[in-house]
Amino acid sequence: MDLRETFATNLRRLRHEKGLSQDDLAYEAEVSRSYLSQLEKGDFFVSLKVIGRLADALSIDPIEFLKATKNKEKATKR
Repeated sequence: MDLRETFATNLRRLRHEKGLSQDDLAYEAEVSRSYLSQLEKGDFFVSLKVIGRLADALSIDPIEFLKATKNKEKATKR
């Protein structure tokens, strides 16, 4: 299991579900848009501090970023 990929997938999904652009979320979480983009691609590791900021900006529990996606669960069960 690649936690960085799981985080990236969930970050993109949660941002889309809230109807936020990368610019909007980056502003709310006080990070740069380019950094957020790299996180969503799974290129960068994220710190706990930034996880907290993103969770606050999205009004979610930080654990939501690390939950396995349904597609991953299905692929694992095969």
